Amino acid sequence: MNLSAVLHAPRDLRVEERPRPVPGPHEVLVRPGAVGICGSDVHYYEHGRIGSFVLDAPMVVGHEAAGTVVEVGPAVDPARVGELVALEPGVPDRTCEQCLAGRYNLCPQVRFFATPPVDGALAHLVAIDASFAHPVPAGLDVEQAAMAEPVSVGVWACRRAGVGPGDRVLVTGAGPVGLFAAQVARATGASAVTVTDVSPFRLEVARELGFGALDAREPLAEAFDVLLECSGAAAAFTTGCRALAPAGRAVLVGMGADTVSLDVPLLQGREITVTGTFRYAGTYPAALSLLASGRVRTDVVVTHRFPLAGTDDALTLARRDPRSLKALVLPQE
Repeated sequence: MNLSAVLHAPRDLRVEERPRPVPGPHEVLVRPGAVGICGSDVHYYEHGRIGSFVLDAPMVVGHEAAGTVVEVGPAVDPARVGELVALEPGVPDRTCEQCLAGRYNLCPQVRFFATPPVDGALAHLVAIDASFAHPVPAGLDVEQAAMAEPVSVGVWACRRAGVGPGDRVLVTGAGPVGLFAAQVARATGASAVTVTDVSPFRLEVARELGFGALDAREPLAEAFDVLLECSGAAAAFTTGCRALAPAGRAVLVGMGADTVSLDVPLLQGREITVTGTFRYAGTYPAALSLLASGRVRTDVVVTHRFPLAGTDDALTLARRDPRSLKALVLPQE
């Protein structure tokens, strides 16, 4: 059997036995050692839905995972047993128009961990396509490797923004995604990165990472080339766009507000580009490389750890502790 954290309904999470997964011909069976709690996990826990994705049957939660390969399907090299891997949680069909164009994150048939009706990774064992179980570079532990998922969000955001040498980057929102995106932007060549938030604790962490940190309620005097909006707050997007220099690029990363206001004269007069992001594609090797090089740190972002039996506590941490950022669940504990 397979002990798993299963969400049955909003605020009804149970740690219970599930059938042991059997890897398919091209799959590996992984024993997760660390699984990060994401805002989407919390949203399903609190509300039972995100947009059109509705929890209408029990679902294993968690999609930021890394662990050890313990078994392989018949078409997979058996030498992979014992390998530490980071699990890319979205497996596309590889045949649709979006996949063939290289945009597999937009595949309409993608099976993404912990997105109804697909079970996630918060379990003793999980099966995944071997191509999406990425080998972890030497020197990284399982907790760092699990952060390849939110770091990938930052990598994709920086790619969508075209962040390059000399860019002045504004990151609104100093949650885990914002702090990882800021680190990726710096590693990509940004000459200056400024992070805003309303939480003194989160701004303190941003400063510890070496970034300029400003209270989001204070006016922005500097002109930026790139806005990475990671808070999900409509006001942050509006304020951030006004701080962009001519030909600036704004990327909506955080999920929260369903609508934002566009200042059309501003966008036209400065020729500002606005785009969104949806997950990521082809980012895991870069994310793992950045983590292995030390250019992206996880130590100050991961603030809490819980055993599998404490998954409820991990999902409710943010509303109990204002000095929390990223919680990890360690399924084998």
